[in-house]
Amino acid sequence: MSGFVEKPEPIQVPGLVHLHTGKVRELYQNEAGDLVMVASDRISAFDWVLPTEIPDKGRVLTQLSLWWFDQLADLVHNHVLSTELPAGAPADWAGRTLVCKSLQMVPVECVARGYLTGSGLVEYNESRTVCGLALPEGLVDGSELPAPIFTPATKAAVGEHDENVSYEEVARQVGADTAARLRQATLAVYSRGRDIARDRGIILADTKFEFGFDGDSLVLADEVLTADSSRFWPADQWQPGRAQPSYDKQYVRDWLTSAESGWDRKSEQPPPALPQEVVEATRAKYVEAYERLTGTSWS
Repeated sequence: MSGFVEKPEPIQVPGLVHLHTGKVRELYQNEAGDLVMVASDRISAFDWVLPTEIPDKGRVLTQLSLWWFDQLADLVHNHVLSTELPAGAPADWAGRTLVCKSLQMVPVECVARGYLTGSGLVEYNESRTVCGLALPEGLVDGSELPAPIFTPATKAAVGEHDENVSYEEVARQVGADTAARLRQATLAVYSRGRDIARDRGIILADTKFEFGFDGDSLVLADEVLTADSSRFWPADQWQPGRAQPSYDKQYVRDWLTSAESGWDRKSEQPPPALPQEVVEATRAKYVEAYERLTGTSWS
């Protein structure tokens, strides 16, 4: 059992039709048929959307995605049409709202890994593979891979866990041509992001993208290279063989699995509210990642 601890009621705005409540985003459609994405301050961990929000998180994710879309514009098209607030929308939507092109979404989480950790490490320890791709002996938690790899996953509903699949399975589901285009675009975007992050003292360990089609054009959608969709590690603290310090929500995961939280992840009980110090430290992690990557101060 997992999902929302407390599922929010979507805000109703004249001229917008509410389509979907995601882990973080609310999705609407305007009268022109465009999608309106609103990034909330919700945070999820272990397939639960927690009852405690992280102030400014939605704005940080949105503004960082916009910055990255600019850095990637020569590699791949993106879905952003406007950042203008829809008429009648609440003031709190400012800075966290994107008006986007409606796409035919590809039902695949396009994951790129440049370092070994997480579910990839679990599979590697069992079989020396990740998503069926053979890797050399001797790798440990945090090891840099010989080259970035494309390790796709199925897209899961809220409360369910994405499942790693092979490239061959993706090709079976979406066709060989689309699978090849997804792999090429994923690795190209990851490599650009890795190099930019490295110049700013951050390791981009892995990340996931979502793509859709606008006619025959492959388009990058949703968020891109944020602390919600990526593992960012401080380069000066990288030490293979242990869990790495990070700029993502690992701080929240660590607290939830600590004795202090009193929560048993294996139980069917929802996780508890986060204490204020965890909220503040998590917000600081998101803001620091934004500032280090973009070179601008968050205000």
